[in-house]
Amino acid sequence: MRYVLIFVALAVPLALVTSSACAYERLQGPTELLFCDKEKACNGYTLFGVGGRTFLLDMEGRVVHTWPVGTNPHLLDNGHILDASRDDPSGFQGFREVDWDGKVVWEYVEKREGYAPHHDWVRLFNKKLNAPTTLYIANRSITHEQAIAAGADPKKGPYRDGQMDAVVEVDMQGNVVWEWWFFDHVVQDVDASKPNYVGQGKTVADYPGRINLNMPGRPLKRDWLHCNAIDYNGDLDQVVINSVQGEFYVIDHGKTFVAGDAKAGIAKAAGPAGDFLYRFGDPARYGQGDPPRVLENWDNATSGHKQMGGAHHVSWIPAGLPGAGHFMIFNNGQYLFERTPQSSILEINGFLDSGGKDTGRYVNPPDAGYTQVRYDKDTHKSPRLISRQVVWSYQSKNNHGLFSHIGSSGQRLANGNTFICSDTEGHFFEVTVTGELAWEYINPVTRDGAVKVLGDVLPMTNSVFRAFRYAADHPALKGRDLTPKGTITERAAQGLDVQPRRRPPGDRPPAGNPDQPERGGQRKARP
Repeated sequence: MRYVLIFVALAVPLALVTSSACAYERLQGPTELLFCDKEKACNGYTLFGVGGRTFLLDMEGRVVHTWPVGTNPHLLDNGHILDASRDDPSGFQGFREVDWDGKVVWEYVEKREGYAPHHDWVRLFNKKLNAPTTLYIANRSITHEQAIAAGADPKKGPYRDGQMDAVVEVDMQGNVVWEWWFFDHVVQDVDASKPNYVGQGKTVADYPGRINLNMPGRPLKRDWLHCNAIDYNGDLDQVVINSVQGEFYVIDHGKTFVAGDAKAGIAKAAGPAGDFLYRFGDPARYGQGDPPRVLENWDNATSGHKQMGGAHHVSWIPAGLPGAGHFMIFNNGQYLFERTPQSSILEINGFLDSGGKDTGRYVNPPDAGYTQVRYDKDTHKSPRLISRQVVWSYQSKNNHGLFSHIGSSGQRLANGNTFICSDTEGHFFEVTVTGELAWEYINPVTRDGAVKVLGDVLPMTNSVFRAFRYAADHPALKGRDLTPKGTITERAAQGLDVQPRRRPPGDRPPAGNPDQPERGGQRKARP
């Protein structure tokens, strides 16, 4: 299905404002550029990767440049692309950086046993080293013995093939200079003999800065948290990492990094200084809210205090842009027990208290409180409790006007608009703060090559993990030849730069995980 619809919900503390444009549903339609309002759109260039190729398009949807990589491409200020070494963000061995002309200028391979890089990474400038470094997500293996020693409930074991995500930082020479691991910040209420026990008269709710090792309904397993996004805030010297289960976590990099002594920094990161500074999304996970649940009559349910599910691409809105310092995240809208799953973009100010005051410090979301939001009766959506820290949100008025069960991204633009990528449909669009459509595009690259018309196809046929808009004066683009060279389908017809997608990129779980289906396929039966 393809939709030309825009609707926005502007959520501010104690208020909800909505506006909408028209929407329609169809089974077949054109790909590439669908709409461009030059007065409302934020002028620039759109970048995305698909099928092992990264494309840079102008506002008319014409190709101005390509690079010979294209999984989850990160455009660096020097015009280089930093990407995974394999066309699948779900798992790869390392990274490859190519220059503007596609020449490989840097590579890194994770060679340590028990580490599995996946999904996301970020190039940053480490002020303490006065040099660039790269942060990336990697699952680290946990043995059954380690799990039991940390207080995992023996009744839920055995804990074979357990994994928990870590954040690894490497320098340009490939040396690990810092590392942070979720496993170092677990708390538990099962075994009083362990040092991470909650303590007499206490519960997991007393430890919002740590994660419950015996999370209800989710015993430790392979790819336990399935983190899929990471970002770095240089002004705060903090890292944010997102779990697909519906939470993101802020970590203090500045107070745990030790220049010239990686071992000491890793030890600091493993201690109390490495506990979460802030977490958002599902307070029931730490005993401070209600979980989603089916209600007694079975034909209705509640999302409880859970704010998002299947979330992707958490990031800080950069300095100088509207909403600077706030978090932005794509809420896929799964696991919320809604009658109709629906995706949304959330902008979150983690400093807001219950009165809507910006305190200048992180406030635990349950302390900020919630506002009940009701939906039109024809949506059949039940009322939901929305955190008062959500200061802006976008979702389609039609329940399925925007829905991506996997992947996706959201980006604030210089004019206040928001640029959105809906992964499963290969759908990119830009909306104003009031929800007016400014620009819309459908990725034409499918498993069968580039097509001008897309019919009734399965999700993921033309998927794109993320997409971004860059201003014409972005440092990476200054002085570059950006002459339009035809649209993607035109170039494909000429045999240039376009190949069928080799595999669906993105959130495919690690091989052998029986609890999540392969992308584009059916759930595999347990052996």
